[in-house]
Order: sequence, then structure tokens, then C-alpha cells
Amino acid sequence: MNVRELQYLVALADHRNFGRAAEVCLVSQPTLSTQIRKLEEELGVALVERAPRNVMLTPAGVDIVERARRALHEIEQIREVARRRSGSGAAAVRLGVFPTLGPYLLPHAVPRIAARFPRVELLLVEEKSDLLLAQLDEGKLDAAVLAFPVQNAQLDCDILFDEPFLLAVPGDHPLARRGALKTSELSQHNLMLLEDGHCLREHALEVCRLSGGGEQASFRATSLETLRQMVMAGSGLTLLPQLAAQSPYPHADRIRLLRFADSTPGRRIAMFWRKSSALGGLLRDIAAVIRETAEDLLAEDGADARTGALRAKGAAVA
Repeated sequence: MNVRELQYLVALADHRNFGRAAEVCLVSQPTLSTQIRKLEEELGVALVERAPRNVMLTPAGVDIVERARRALHEIEQIREVARRRSGSGAAAVRLGVFPTLGPYLLPHAVPRIAARFPRVELLLVEEKSDLLLAQLDEGKLDAAVLAFPVQNAQLDCDILFDEPFLLAVPGDHPLARRGALKTSELSQHNLMLLEDGHCLREHALEVCRLSGGGEQASFRATSLETLRQMVMAGSGLTLLPQLAAQSPYPHADRIRLLRFADSTPGRRIAMFWRKSSALGGLLRDIAAVIRETAEDLLAEDGADARTGALRAKGAAVA
């Protein structure tokens, strides 16, 4: 048994197709198939059920693949420790982030990380939170930026920032002349929300539950940009995270962003990684850069929002 055979087996488990697994492993299909058979002969048990159009793992295969993933992860950690101890400082970090945060934070954070750690190669993955957690658990990611709550005792984390939600309303809506509102006022409105699978949807539903508000059931968006465009078109109201709400966009006069005066609904963002990771120290340093970036962005956005509120107040008085 060798590392390459375990890599082939895990690739086959991921893709359930000998051809695709061979492409990923950069070998020919006969080579991969031969190595899998060799591993089965050595172990004395069938690992896969071979069918013309599908490959399924046997019960023994399922168990062994899970252990192979852990073994390959530990081998990579050994290599990482060696790279870090060699004095070169070079490292590759696979970082995941969810879609309602990545486009608004990463363009600002990545250049700072590159400047602070020039020998670190940052490989970015954008996926929904449940997929990021699965990839983190499987060792496919080194770290993931996620919103609380996250229930996994095998993970360490550093809290990055708390991001408030703003209420986005059409420019001609009665609320558009307001600078702020109370959360209880949401009870008079139904909000447009994201589709299932987005953690932001769960956060928004919790705000609705606490305020007495509801969901506009006739529409569910696939992205924050769709929600923003729907508000600008006058189709309804929604909650936007502050970093996303303040991003530049055309026709800004067709949307108003309102803060909450009596409480601050929002989400807590943190970076998570496995407690067993050899990159723990570096990941904490990267988290610190992301934290600084977010604090700067939120401070700038807060100043802009206060200026906008004063203008709105002046317009209402006039």
C-alpha cells in the first residue's frame, strides 16, 4: 500500500467514474484501474462495485475511503510542517468563503494578505456554508470563513467581525425618507429572501421571527445582487449585510438603505480550521489580516451611512 494508491481510491470515491478520477490524478484510466485492483488484492477485500456507467463503493470501501482521507490529510500535514520548518515560509492555503460575503470582502482582503505573506499561495473556494464545512472536514480546505452558528468540536476559530444588516427599500417607498427604523416596524412588511441553502436566509428568517415580520413567499433570490436589483425595480424590501449593501452599483438613487435604531440585527463572521491543522499559526495570522480589512470597510461604510442619513433627514425636513 502506498500514498498514490490511496489518492486514486479517494479520487474514485469522489467522482464515481474511472475516467474522471484518472483525469484528476493525471494518469491513464488503465493505470488507475490497475492500482485500485492491486490495492484490493493487497487488502483482500473488494473496495468498489464496477458497473458500465457507475462505480459504487462496497461497505468495506466506504470505511477504507474515510480512513484513507484521514491518512492523506495527515501526510499533507507532515509535508506542511516540513515546509514551514524549512525556513522558506512558503505555503499553500485553501480558503473557503460563502457567496453572500466573498465578493464584498475578498477583493479587499486578498491584496493585503498577499502583501503581508508574499510566499503564501492563497487558493480560494466559494461555496454555500454546508459544502464548505464538509470540505473542511474532509481536508479539501485548510480554513473557511463562515457565519455563526457552527457546531463542530473538531474546529478552532477566530472571530473576525460582526456585520450589521440594513433594510433595503425602493427609492420611492414611504420608508425611503427615513434615516432609521425600529426592528418592530418590520412586522408591517414581508421581505424578499434568498433561496434555501444560504446561511443568510436563516439569519434573515430569524430577524423576521423576532420582529414579527414575514417572507414574501412569491419570490426567492439566488444571489444578493438579484435581491438588490429587485429592490431597485420596486418589487419589495430585503435585508442586506452591510458590506454588500455599501458596494458601488449604478442607479443608487433607486434604493435606500436604512439602519435599525433600537437594535442591530446582523451576523457574526469567523474563520474556522481543523484543530489538527499544521497551519494553525499561519491561519491565525491570515485571520488577523481579514479582521483588520473588515474593520476598515465597516468603519468606512458606517461613516458613509451616517452621512446619507443626515441627507435623508434634511430632505424630509425640506
